[in-house]
Amino acid sequence: MPIPDVLSDQVEAVRGFNRFYTRQIGVLDEGLLASPFTLTQARVLFELGARKAATASEIGDVLGLDAGYLSRIVQSFVAQDLVERAPSPEDARQWVLSLTRQGRKVFRGLDQTSHKVTASSLSRLSACQRDRLLTSMKDVQRLLSSDNDSNEVVIRTYRAGDVGWAIERHGQLYADEFDLNEEFEALVATLFAQFATKHDPAKERFWIAEVNGERVGCVFVVRNAKDPAVAQLRCLLVDPRGRGLGVGKRLVDECVAFAKEAGYARMMLWTNDVLVSARRIYQAAGFALVSEEPHHSFGKDLVGQIWERML
Repeated sequence: MPIPDVLSDQVEAVRGFNRFYTRQIGVLDEGLLASPFTLTQARVLFELGARKAATASEIGDVLGLDAGYLSRIVQSFVAQDLVERAPSPEDARQWVLSLTRQGRKVFRGLDQTSHKVTASSLSRLSACQRDRLLTSMKDVQRLLSSDNDSNEVVIRTYRAGDVGWAIERHGQLYADEFDLNEEFEALVATLFAQFATKHDPAKERFWIAEVNGERVGCVFVVRNAKDPAVAQLRCLLVDPRGRGLGVGKRLVDECVAFAKEAGYARMMLWTNDVLVSARRIYQAAGFALVSEEPHHSFGKDLVGQIWERML
């Protein structure tokens, strides 16, 4: 079955990155980190250095190595006085491997060299670039992990850095997905700035949704400017990385529960008809459309809508 063109292009992009990165970390050198060891041999040393002892099968499972190949590496290390082995007390068919004194000395040398080489590479980047690199690396590791993370959604109140993230994601996503211009980001920035500097913690609150420690959504509740008995839901956003996990529903449910506890009689929100997914969440949470009006904002002809529900 032929590979689709789009997938084929993506495959070539990944292979190109692999070739680039293996050059960057010196995997293609005759010896890793100017040592006499291949990458696989060094990984075996690193795994043994990270623990006091391990069976050969444990090391093979962690590294995905063929038993015969690993056995030849271990025999070579035993001959060089880097590794010692003893029968497992639990299973006589297994060998327990551990580094000798010489092996630990070699391991420390490799570990320190690896640390220095990596530090040298990172030092060429700015602090912002390092943050971007590490975030991207975490994404790659998470996405390609065979067991993956649990994708558990965590809802928390906001802290330092969340306001800036929320403004940036609103501006970028609404430009990408709905072609709204920079006026929209300016409006969102104003709303968040007002909340951050003037909100009443007893009546107004801002939440962030996280999945695996990564921000994927936000929303906040404020007192309606015209009627203090009405809570207003604002700036619901679910990042593409959090979609399909019920993030929007969890955030809206949090808003409704808070508004009830804070003593509001009614809750309302303003949105636009193009936000189809958001409207479905509002309907499921008990909101009903009470009015709508066409307007030209953010470089687009839109239909603004007001939704409400009793609490």
